Amino acid sequence: MPRLVLTIFAFFGLLLSPALAQQPQRSECLAMANATPRAMPVAFRPTAGSAEVEITYAGHSTYYIDTPGGLRIATDYSGAYQVGRLPDVVTMNRAHSTHYTLFPDKRIPHVLHGWSEDGKPAIVSERIGDTFVRNVTTDIRRYYGDDAGADMIRDGNSIFIFEAAGLCIGHLGHLHHKLDDSHFAQIGRLDIVMVPIDGTYTMSLEGISDITKRLRASVVLPMHRFATPLDDFMRRIGQQFEIDRRIERSFRMSRDTLPTKPTVIILDGV
Repeated sequence: MPRLVLTIFAFFGLLLSPALAQQPQRSECLAMANATPRAMPVAFRPTAGSAEVEITYAGHSTYYIDTPGGLRIATDYSGAYQVGRLPDVVTMNRAHSTHYTLFPDKRIPHVLHGWSEDGKPAIVSERIGDTFVRNVTTDIRRYYGDDAGADMIRDGNSIFIFEAAGLCIGHLGHLHHKLDDSHFAQIGRLDIVMVPIDGTYTMSLEGISDITKRLRASVVLPMHRFATPLDDFMRRIGQQFEIDRRIERSFRMSRDTLPTKPTVIILDGV
C-alpha cells in the first residue's frame, strides 16, 4: 500500500481512537439476562479464588461498595453517612436531602446524579476503574409523603447498577412505583439488590416485596429500615428467601460465594 495511504489511515485512526474510547462499554449483566440459560460471558465465569467486593451498610440508603481494583462507591450519598475513607464514586437521587447533596466533597472525582435538570432522563453508562456503572430511571412523587396518586416527577429517581468482580449489584434508590416489563428488561440480571423497605416514604411493602421476588437476586440487602419491622418484610417475600442476620456492618462476596438459595442479609446499622 502506498505510503501516503498508510499515513492517511494512521491520521484518521488517531482522530477516531479517543471517540471510540469514550463509547459506553457493554453491560455484561444485560448480556447474561438476554442470553440462553447456560450461556455466560467469559468475563463472568467464576474461577477458583475469584475476586470479591466488600459491601458496608453505612445507614439509611447508603451502602459502600469496595471493589477488587480499589474503587470505593457510595450509594444515595448525602455526606451524612461516612464510613472509612472518602468514596471515589457517589450516586444520588433527588427524593429529598438524605439521598443527595449539591455540595459533595470536592475530592470525590465522580458524582453521578440519578436525575437531570433539563427534564430528560439521566443517562449513566460508563466504566470507572474496574466497575461499569449504569442506571435505569423511574418516576418519583413530587411530595414524597403523599400517596401513589400524587403528582409525579418523571425520571426523578435512578436505579443504579454496578458491575464489578463478575457481580451485578443493583440499588433501587427512592423507588415510588411498581416496575413494568421495560424496567425489568433494562435492569437485567442482578446478583445483589438493595431495596427500600420503609413501606410508606417509598412504596408499599407489598409492592416492594413483589419487585424483590421478581428480580430473583441471590442476595437482598434491606435499606430505609427505620419504619418497618424486618419480620414484616420477610413474611411478605415468602419462604423462598433465607434470613442471614449479622452483627457486622460489612461482608465480602464473590460469584463463587453467592448463596445457592436467595438470602436476605441484614447488616448492623440503622
